[in-house]
Amino acid sequence: MWPSRKKILVVDDEPDITFTLLAILQKAGYEVSSFNNPLIALQTFEPHYYDLLIIDINMPEMNGFELYQKLKEKDIHVKVCFLTAVSEFRDYEQYKEEVSPKPHERYFVAKPASEDDLVRRVNDMIANNNNHRLKNTYNNTLCL
Repeated sequence: MWPSRKKILVVDDEPDITFTLLAILQKAGYEVSSFNNPLIALQTFEPHYYDLLIIDINMPEMNGFELYQKLKEKDIHVKVCFLTAVSEFRDYEQYKEEVSPKPHERYFVAKPASEDDLVRRVNDMIANNNNHRLKNTYNNTLCL
């Protein structure tokens, strides 16, 4: 049993990605909920329950930025890390004002990321409580 395990919500439309992230993060000691459908993730979201959201940007029905905006309406303090292919950053511009009013609280992890880099980033984001800008010291990881 893990003492006060931190909780992470993973939303990605690719089952292989959610399965892999679930396995990696559970192995690292986190309690993880995962969804392949952003609409179901939105319907079942519990405010003030999760320590971190990891959300894919490019999903059908609702993209990751739209999902984050709706989740933030339910929990203003929710922390997010967007999971994306580097080519998807161009899509970010139209949502920049809505998702990044405080740039030091929003992060991107580029796919593919190594297991070690992902776990270190998640550990840092949760431990630092996003009170300051993290240095970009990890491969394939981008901070705003």
